[in-house]
Amino acid sequence: MSSTGAPRPTLFISDLHLAPNRPRIASLFFTFMAKEARAAQALYILGDLFEYWIGDEDIDQPFNRSVIDAIAGVTAAGVPVRVMHGNRDFLLGEGFARATGATLLPDPAVVDLYGTPTLLMHGDTLCTDDVEYMKFRAMVRNPAFLQGFLAKPVAERRAFAASLREKSDAAKEGKAMAIMDVNAQAVAQAFRSHGTPRLIHGHTHRPARHEHAVDGRRCERYVLADWYESGAYLACDESGVRSIALTPV
Repeated sequence: MSSTGAPRPTLFISDLHLAPNRPRIASLFFTFMAKEARAAQALYILGDLFEYWIGDEDIDQPFNRSVIDAIAGVTAAGVPVRVMHGNRDFLLGEGFARATGATLLPDPAVVDLYGTPTLLMHGDTLCTDDVEYMKFRAMVRNPAFLQGFLAKPVAERRAFAASLREKSDAAKEGKAMAIMDVNAQAVAQAFRSHGTPRLIHGHTHRPARHEHAVDGRRCERYVLADWYESGAYLACDESGVRSIALTPV
């Protein structure tokens, strides 16, 4: 319960893509962590907290440390923070978890939200029509690739991440928007496999609520907003789920 006696909501955010060259959004994040997050029952970050993460050796880079300290302030205040890997920061590891006090969450994960079993995902594995991306994802998640990458010097890893970011942006310009959205069959299979009536995910940057009929069941899917031009979070409590916008100052 909050200090006013009202139920404390569980909050969800994703796709913040925090980076030093986007100070207005970073400031919005710091304000959110100091206010809304500390009044929550729990905070879930469903991937792509950072624009990129090249390994936990980068924790003490000044900007990264400021983000970590903001999360640590929330966990120190007694609010559990659970972080899921995204496609940009899947190298977040135990060093990050120790520094923040957060828990790394597997993708997918099922949680009970006020009596409703809810499936949580980053969302990229639902975009099966984007064959090029799915091949790339399989390559960079391969243990042999990761071992080789993490063995490289930090500066070389940063340069590689920057190069990938540029290639990703260029590739998106040439793809139809529908290809980069979720595949309906993949969504249905996720509901079917986990048996939940609700799914919350990010990645597609298309915030909305969708209804799905799966094997005669009525299911709902919430897509989280990105934090490029502004911010938003999903709040869930016993009364339901609502999206709340945040505006940078």
